[in-house]
Amino acid sequence: MNRNVITFSKNVFLPLTTVCRNRCEYCCFRTPVTEHCIMQPGEAEYTLARGAAKGCTEALFTFGERPEEEQGFKALISRIGYDSILQYCHALCEQSIATGLLPHTNAGIMTAEELEYLKPVNASMGLMLETTAELPAHRNSPGKVPEVRIEMIENAGTLKIPFTTGLLLGIGETMQDREESLTVIRNLHKRYGHIQEVIIQNFCPKPGTPMGNRRGISFDEMCTVIRTARDLLPEDVAIQVAPNLADAASLIPCGVNDLGGISPLTIDYVNPEHPWPGEDALRRSAWDYLLAERLCIYPQFIERGWFSNELEPLIKRLVKHLPVQETSS
Repeated sequence: MNRNVITFSKNVFLPLTTVCRNRCEYCCFRTPVTEHCIMQPGEAEYTLARGAAKGCTEALFTFGERPEEEQGFKALISRIGYDSILQYCHALCEQSIATGLLPHTNAGIMTAEELEYLKPVNASMGLMLETTAELPAHRNSPGKVPEVRIEMIENAGTLKIPFTTGLLLGIGETMQDREESLTVIRNLHKRYGHIQEVIIQNFCPKPGTPMGNRRGISFDEMCTVIRTARDLLPEDVAIQVAPNLADAASLIPCGVNDLGGISPLTIDYVNPEHPWPGEDALRRSAWDYLLAERLCIYPQFIERGWFSNELEPLIKRLVKHLPVQETSS
């Protein structure tokens, strides 16, 4: 992986539902079951079409984990013709491919069978490990048990799914916990070779949440974790920070080589108070590095053929049209 290149992708963010069985103490994304808790098919299809028209290459499907466990949700999802949120997601992934956007799904905990079900219609998938520590912030979140998350990341490796994971910093973990988390990710990648990027994400306090008054981590802490990640992780794994949550320009010298997905159309629904930077701002953040747009499936996985026949024509077409932009110092 070329250390002189900083990559990013252009996406649309589709939160298919905000209903979630977890109750993380730092989250403002989750909502109760209401009439408006599911993104309707017409809105989703309109967003996909507009994203393609604006030059996006990725459709990021995110939703609360196992919403069917929340009372009343099954009735709502059945009204739009689906038995589950995963079935609805599968249908929209097919629509995304037809529209010209590569799907990337982050659905929380899924079984190996569920991963296999979504794999043919996803160019990549993801699950933040967050931490290997058991924390008070996750006390009411069955999907945040570290062993459960590690098992899913391992299952994705067995299925040869190009995968995104990462750490969430500042939710009560220690530096030793962070090193342990990175070591687990490293060992999984050494065994399966499927981790394409690791996000080092700083916790941002949300007003109205139990952790709303907690301070985020310092720049020095963030830089230390990034340097540790770069030392521990194999060279072919990208280190990513979210440029709407952290000072990317200052953190790139610490070892960052990817700035994740930005959207010219949709907001960051998980961190709605933090708008995406535009491409010009990314260029300034990248200083004298080469800024290059990428797909949500990294080149090494394209070369290995880790994608379905259904995705192959779109991947090959999008690769040919990827622009490369050089920064000015």
